[in-house]
Amino acid sequence: MICYRLMSGIVDEIWRSIQEARSVLRPIIHMTPLDMSMTLSRLSGGRIYLKLENLQKTGSFKVRGAYYKIWKSSKERSIKVCVAASSGNHAQGVAYASSLQGIPSIIVMPEHTPVAKVMATKGYGAKVILHGVTYDESFTKAMEICKKEKGLFVHPFNDPLVIAGQGTIGIEIYEALRNVDVVLVPVGGGGLISGIAIALKKLKPSVKIYGIQPRGAPAMALSFKERRLVMVRSPDTIADAVALKKPGDVTFKIISELVDDMLLVSENDIVKAMLFLLERCKCVAEPAGALGVAALLGGHLDVSNKNVAVVISGGNVDMPLLARIIERGLVLEGREVKIRGVLPDRPGMLKEVLEVLAEGKANIITVDHDRISPELSPNKAKVTITMEIYDVTHVKELMEKLKCKGFEFEFVKSD
Repeated sequence: MICYRLMSGIVDEIWRSIQEARSVLRPIIHMTPLDMSMTLSRLSGGRIYLKLENLQKTGSFKVRGAYYKIWKSSKERSIKVCVAASSGNHAQGVAYASSLQGIPSIIVMPEHTPVAKVMATKGYGAKVILHGVTYDESFTKAMEICKKEKGLFVHPFNDPLVIAGQGTIGIEIYEALRNVDVVLVPVGGGGLISGIAIALKKLKPSVKIYGIQPRGAPAMALSFKERRLVMVRSPDTIADAVALKKPGDVTFKIISELVDDMLLVSENDIVKAMLFLLERCKCVAEPAGALGVAALLGGHLDVSNKNVAVVISGGNVDMPLLARIIERGLVLEGREVKIRGVLPDRPGMLKEVLEVLAEGKANIITVDHDRISPELSPNKAKVTITMEIYDVTHVKELMEKLKCKGFEFEFVKSD
């Protein structure tokens, strides 16, 4: 009972802060759309609405918590500098929020952070220090700097004021969809879902809140199931924004009390969700931002006849990664395939093959030749063709046509 009362006290305190943060943030941030997806609704059997935080300033929800934390703290004491550790969205959120309030910021980022993210953070006015290979090493360095500079450390998730800022999303969801039944939220350290859960459980206690994590980075999901903090030593996922080793103790307690369940999705689920959002919803989501849609498309939750809000938490995805994800998604959907065959190495042979494929409406992407493999006869060439097709039936028809012309090809399994 003592633990419950203590937890309830924290929840009530954060709820009061969420309401204050709502007023503070109103002129600062975008009230992002809650957009209905007819295609997702048809596929899932529910009524699916996307909360598009990828359209938020700095490209993710992080600016909410960062701004409110800095604003509230500056009311209590003079802040010389804001300090944070992050490799992405939190870095940009703190840099932007600090600059709006006229306060310098120092962001420590891992040495391998992509140049685009470093430049974006600098572009919002921060001094960036590259240190360490892992986030933990960057975090330790940031704490050293914060102590030396007597600055304000802005934690990415394990802070009641940061949680309160993120919780304003919950109020916006409720105001736009009063009859919301289910909310799906990406989870890393747990700040976002903690704030949303507090707000929505206060406004509509019957709402079901589900956290989504990648199978390769399940720290909060494991902690939730085992009712204790669990560390994942080597998280491995394309959703780097949620690839944490260990959740925060504050967020863990809130999630344990207010979140209904935690779901895990595969890397292929994430890839398919990102491709779906791009192609069908015209929505650019980073891997972590697509986790809720991944859970729906992967059939991990029955939402039949439910009003469902899915938080698209961010859209800051590296372009080279996005290109690879699109190609991988097309392969998973059976719309891009590779076929391989051995042809006589003489003029006109490849032309005949390509003519068959062109007549069959295949879109050729690449053609690779191999004439030097030891297993090939000197008068033979191995040809690998990557092409875009309609579906598996289409490629089988194409291969039958090639066979009729005397060309034997086989499928090449994707890596």
